[in-house]
This record gives sequence, structure tokens and C-alpha cells, in this order.
Amino acid sequence: MQNALEMRDPPASSTALLEKPIRSHPTIAQTRPKYPTDNGFQAEVRRRVDAYFKQTGKRQRDQVSMYVKTLAIMLWVAGSWALLVFAAETWWQALAAAVSLAFAMAAIGFSIQHDGGHHAYSRNRWINKLAAYSLDFLGASSYLWKWKHVIFHHTYPNVTGVDTDVEIGSIVRVTPHQKRKGFHRWQHFYLFALYGLTASRWHLYGDFKEVITGYMGPHKIPRPRGWDLFVFVAGKVWSYSWMLVVPMFFHPVWQVVLFYVIVTGVMGIAMSVVFQLAHCVSEAEFPMPDEKSSRFEHGWAETQVETTVNFAPRNRPLSWWLGGLNFQIEHHLFPQVCHTHYPAIAPIVEKTCEEYGIPYRMKATFRAGLASHYRWLKKMGQPVTA
Repeated sequence: MQNALEMRDPPASSTALLEKPIRSHPTIAQTRPKYPTDNGFQAEVRRRVDAYFKQTGKRQRDQVSMYVKTLAIMLWVAGSWALLVFAAETWWQALAAAVSLAFAMAAIGFSIQHDGGHHAYSRNRWINKLAAYSLDFLGASSYLWKWKHVIFHHTYPNVTGVDTDVEIGSIVRVTPHQKRKGFHRWQHFYLFALYGLTASRWHLYGDFKEVITGYMGPHKIPRPRGWDLFVFVAGKVWSYSWMLVVPMFFHPVWQVVLFYVIVTGVMGIAMSVVFQLAHCVSEAEFPMPDEKSSRFEHGWAETQVETTVNFAPRNRPLSWWLGGLNFQIEHHLFPQVCHTHYPAIAPIVEKTCEEYGIPYRMKATFRAGLASHYRWLKKMGQPVTA
């Protein structure tokens, strides 16, 4: 496996598909956008963080604390599910168990699956695969997530027409380069409710659509085959079984459906908001390549910092639950380093950014980040002025 600290321009293994013409946004040149040569920042921040690991003797992956955390989260999920299905006797007990289950499932995505999918969980490939498959346990697809998040998002964060994380659909406008429609003026109100539909959408419809059509937003992707297809199908069957079928043996169908909506709704809101706070906020930048040269103004590593905002770095309980996703700058620069290291390397990254004149943006609290996301949605919904 390549060095976890190796940052490419952009990662070649992540962009092979993007060598093909991009057919989505009219302002993007019809070839894969290119980054200019590193101005020294990428090499220097990598050197300093690498030195930190050498000096401390800490391993970048295979952290004991991460294995303990994984066990705790899985027990949290199992316990919450058992309470909801077998122990809850009143509506408020069931509601509490459902919310607990939703947050526990989100924790799997934030920590276990996310690190595994980025090869940041372990030095052993099969352990990373196993951790990544926890997303299939939740009913999503680790195969599709690799394309959507690792390839399209991490290579071109916040780039309209390429980054599928900002290509949410015409009902939402989150970048200044997307076309505005009249109803967008209300998106800062209705979008948070729509976030609640994201989990059930990919669980019941979205993943199937992308696998059948072979398209993820504007991008054509290879359909899963062999083992990948088996994992996709098995994950769907397994998730439907424990989330819907088994509970129906003990409760009326309408109750099972109701609490399925509650669990997936809370999980969808939690996961969507967390990912949006790091990129779709007023402090983040939304770069576009030059139309003629198809090149960005700044290098890959610098662009990662400019398009990303940290939040609530001193909130340790929140950081634990989020799997370090509140240290999004560090994650984008070092995606193959276990998230448990992010608080320690953050000062190193921030100091390097300061020396190179790169804005290191951060919101002190989760509430401040949420308010910034709300303001950005409201701004993007307003009429475009010349």
C-alpha cells in the first residue's frame, strides 16, 4: 500500500474515470480539470506531519483506540436496536431507542466505514474492506460511496459539475455556479427536511438507480460485478432484514414503517448536516478551472484547504461521534491517516497554512458552523445580481 501521507496531484487512482469528457456543467472545460504544480505547501505539510509520526512513534493506522471505538459503536447499535424491537413498551421509550439507533448508525458511517473506505483504518487491506462494508450493513453501498466520495469529491471538492457532493439536484442550489430557480429562495427552510429523506432514498431507490443506469449524477461509472455485486445485493438483503422484516414479526407493519422513517430520517439529517458544514458554508470557496486551459488557479493541496472549513475542534465528545469529520481540512489533506490523529496534527497543518498564506478556516462551535450553512443556503437562494 502506498504511504498514507502521499498526496498526489490529484490522486491518479482516483481520477482515471475523469480522464473522459465531462458532460455536466457548461462552464467546465470538456476535459478533466488539471491542478498546477505544487508551490511547496503540499510537500512541506506532508514532511511536517510525517516527522510528527516519526518523532512520536505513533502508527498512522491500526490504533487500539479505534478498535475499541468500533466495538463500542457496534454494541451501541445492537443495544439500541434490541431496545427498540424487544424492550420498548411506550411510544416515548420507542422514540428514544429510535433516535439512539439513528445516532449509532451515523457513528458507523462517520468513523468505521469512513476510515475503512479511505484505507485509514488499518495497514491490512482486508480489515479496511471489512470496515468499509459496514456501510452495506447500514443499507447503503460501499462500492458506490467509493466513487461518489473518494473519487469525485476528494479529487475536486466544491467544483460544480464534478463534485457529486454539491450536485444534490435541481431542487437545491449550494454553489454560485449552479443555476438558480425561483423556489430556491426558500431552500434554507425546506432543505433541512429533505436531508431527512437522504438515507431512505439511497437505501430504497438511489443506489439501485445508479447501479442499473451506470450513472452517478453527471458521471458514468462501471456497474459492480463479481464480489462487488454480491456485497451490494447481500447488503441490501441484510439491511432490509434487520431494519424491516424482523421487526414485523413483533410489531404491526405500520409501526415498523413509522419507526423506519424516524430512524432513517434522523440519521439522514445528522449525516447530511455534518458533511455540509465542512464545505457548503459561507467561508468555503467554490473554485472553477479556467475555461480555456482547464486548469485551476491553485494546486491540489491548497485547493483542499480553501474549499474546506473545520468546526468545533475542542468539542471532544462531538469529535468522537463524528469520527474527526469536524477536522475536515486534515482529513482532506491526509485521508489515509486514522481520524484519531486529526486533533494532534491540526496545529501542524494550521501553522504550515499560515506560513504559506493559505487561509485556515474554522468555526469554534457546531452551532456556528450550522448557522454559517444556513446563511449560505439563504444567500444561494437569493436572485443573482450582476
